[in-house]
Amino acid sequence: MYFLEAIGDAVQRLAYALGLYPLLAGKVIVRLRKPPWFFPLIIEQCEMVGVQSLPVVLLTAVFTGMVLALQSWVAFHRFGAESMIATIVSLSMLRELGPVLVGLMVAGRVGASFAAELGAMRVSEQIDALWTLSTDPVRYLVIPRVLAAMLMMPLLVLLADAIGMAGGYVISVYALDQNPHTYITNSYDYLELIDLYSGLFKAMVFGTIIGLVSCAEGYYCAGGAGGVGKATTRAVVVSAMSILIADYILTAWIFK
Repeated sequence: MYFLEAIGDAVQRLAYALGLYPLLAGKVIVRLRKPPWFFPLIIEQCEMVGVQSLPVVLLTAVFTGMVLALQSWVAFHRFGAESMIATIVSLSMLRELGPVLVGLMVAGRVGASFAAELGAMRVSEQIDALWTLSTDPVRYLVIPRVLAAMLMMPLLVLLADAIGMAGGYVISVYALDQNPHTYITNSYDYLELIDLYSGLFKAMVFGTIIGLVSCAEGYYCAGGAGGVGKATTRAVVVSAMSILIADYILTAWIFK
């Protein structure tokens, strides 16, 4: 009986939480239609989401490209198709690994930060204080963060794609003794613009998901310091799961 009650309570909390995201998304869309838009805050959040995320994103990308080149060589060496390593690395980074891995890294770093900041402001009644100062909290706190995540994610993914492909090049040429000219040629001959655009579009969608989910968890947080911790955890977990689900849906739609 206790087990069934726990399941029912979890389902109820999940349904409640999922209802928060469309609610906050609607508020953001309505408020974006007219000023003020607080551009200095948007730039500040873009710096936090984009510039400060560069170390973890680029480190993840370069080692992903290197590992992918090594694993591809192990597989293709059995069939004498080592020349296809460049194509696999390029396609994988542009279509899937770049957007998804960057999304997960940003969700862990930026999503947790957004949820913790807004959650702390909610439990300390700073958000309520904004209303008394005739300042809309959604316009002042949420919109800059959502826009920053949506705008910076494609740029981060573009850099991650380039660094990941460079990592694959270094391993293939200097460790696996492949011809550098052949590697570069094969990296681009089999690519199409849709491969690049699909990854950037996914990145923008993932950024929007991270911004909305993390801001919703923090904005509607309750329960004191414990509630802030739970909201931060939910923001990261739900963002990561949503990114993986959205990745499948977008891939099935774009490449159908």
